[in-house]
Amino acid sequence: MKKISFRNDVLPLKNELYRLALRITLNHAEAEDVVQETMIKVWNRRDRWDELESIEAFCLTICRNIAIDKTKKAENQNQSLMDEHDAPDHSYSSNPEEQAMQQDRISLIRRLIDTLPEKQRSCMQLRDFEGKSYKEIAKILDVSEEQVKINIFRARQTIKQKFIDTENYGL
Repeated sequence: MKKISFRNDVLPLKNELYRLALRITLNHAEAEDVVQETMIKVWNRRDRWDELESIEAFCLTICRNIAIDKTKKAENQNQSLMDEHDAPDHSYSSNPEEQAMQQDRISLIRRLIDTLPEKQRSCMQLRDFEGKSYKEIAKILDVSEEQVKINIFRARQTIKQKFIDTENYGL
C-alpha cells in the first residue's frame, strides 16, 4: 500500500473539499471552516492512514459529515444561510447582452441546485462538478451505486424541469 503524505496527498484535495462543503453549506465562510476542520480531523487520524483504501474518499466523507453537521446546527439555531455570488465569467461571449443572459442562466441553475435535497446536491456535485465515478461517490456517501444513480437522475430531472418552467414563465 502507498505511503500517504499530508503535503502530497491530502493538501491538494483542499479545493475539491471546499467545493463539496460549499455545495452543502451554501456559505463561503462556512465552507472554509469545514475544510479547515476536515484537514485537522484527517491529520489527527494519521495513524489510521495505512488502513485506508482511498485517502480522497476518507477526506471527502469527513468533509461531507462536518458540512452536514454545521448545516443542521445552523438550521436548529434558525440562522439564515446567505448565498454569496461569484464574479461573472465573461470569457464565453463578446456580446454584453449574451453575457448577461448567460450569467442569469448560470445564477438560476446555481439557485436551483441549492434547492435540491442534500443527498441529491452532494451526488450531483461529486459526479458533475468533481468528475467522480458512481463507485467513488457511493463509497464517499456510504450508499449503494444504484442510490447514487437514482439521486443524480432525480436531481438532473428536477433541475431541468424547474429551469424549463422558469425560462418559459410569462411566455
